Amino acid sequence: MMRVSGESRSFLFLQGPHGPFFHRLGRMLRAAGATVHRVGFNRGDQAFWPDRASYIPFKDAPEDWPATLDRLLDAHGVTDIVLYGDTRPVHATAVAAARSRGLTVHVFEEGYLRPYWVTYERGGSNGHSRLMRLSVPDMRADLARSPADQPDAPTSWGDMRQHMFWGALYHWFVFAGFASYPRFRPHRSLTVWQEAKLHLRRLFLQPVHRWERILKTAAIRQSGHPFHLVLLQLEHDASFRTHSPFRSMTEFLAVVMDGFAKGAAPHHHLVFKAHPLEDGRAPIRSEITRLARLHGVASRVHYIPGGKLAQLLNLARSAITVNSTAGQQVLWRGLPLRTFGDAVYAKPEFVSHQPLPDFFAQPARPDLRAYRDYRRYLLETSQVPGGFYSARGRRELLRHVTDMMLAPDDPYDALRLGIAAHRQQLHPAD
Repeated sequence: MMRVSGESRSFLFLQGPHGPFFHRLGRMLRAAGATVHRVGFNRGDQAFWPDRASYIPFKDAPEDWPATLDRLLDAHGVTDIVLYGDTRPVHATAVAAARSRGLTVHVFEEGYLRPYWVTYERGGSNGHSRLMRLSVPDMRADLARSPADQPDAPTSWGDMRQHMFWGALYHWFVFAGFASYPRFRPHRSLTVWQEAKLHLRRLFLQPVHRWERILKTAAIRQSGHPFHLVLLQLEHDASFRTHSPFRSMTEFLAVVMDGFAKGAAPHHHLVFKAHPLEDGRAPIRSEITRLARLHGVASRVHYIPGGKLAQLLNLARSAITVNSTAGQQVLWRGLPLRTFGDAVYAKPEFVSHQPLPDFFAQPARPDLRAYRDYRRYLLETSQVPGGFYSARGRRELLRHVTDMMLAPDDPYDALRLGIAAHRQQLHPAD
């Protein structure tokens, strides 16, 4: 019998989700016997890693990072690299270095099955996930080794307010401590000051947007018109930038508006639902207005600034997105879904690839049985109960994910081999 232990393991943490989750995880791994270090690239990283003895500041130019990383891997005998998202430049460099050395890369992401799960994979996530190469028949074969039933979907969104709070605090630290890391460059195109201003602006306007959401959602629900729902994403999000065919969100808007004008019934409406963290850096609202007028459908097109998805999705006829994880909520309800980018759930059994005018005219319904098998597979493998941002979510996540990281097999292999650990599935009342 092999006990789970961190002995002889050396973990190097890079950038993580906003807030204290990475520090708490590092502390848990250290309690399991592992050696833990953290590389920080700005004052925000430093603020959320209070253990100064294991913190390594990187203050050199970005082009010096590969050489510095090689030195750190050698100096600390690193066996495992831990990161949040695998596409930002410092992380992509680390993933490549780990592969060349045969190291294990632990990748965290927001849950593929939001709201109350977190994604944990090895080697890559989203378009780089092993899920991209797995078919539904492959998953069904592995599920035959597991007796667990599929749990009900939780109805609580989780910790979006805490997410916004930790994000604003992180960017405040980055801006206030910029002199300590003068060569730091965000992985996005905006400056540190521009990022901080957008976060503060979103927090300030939150009450205004809340009332706008309430009024517009009520008007759509009470109108009685059939409508199609467009799930918008953050233009700067890694899944959109790296795993979609569009260079900007405005390109996607133009394609959707053209397809709606050509294919939708004249009494159907189109509702654009903004991402809950949309901060206005892309001209989404004004572009929707312009395109609707251009195609002569202005009276049938609506924009909702963020908020919860269920109230609209429960009444929608279909949904369209690039590759948003919210597409899973569409499929769970058995609604037709049209995607464009690489997504872990874009399997031919349940995602439409019809030309967009045809989809608006007569959307193909998903194979709900196949999707439920797929969803059960995720819950048995890469989807871990808990969250990054609330205290309760972090506690639940740590109870499960620490052992998963220390296990010799990744979650997908563990299920295939019939050795996946039991995992408690949470409900809001728990």
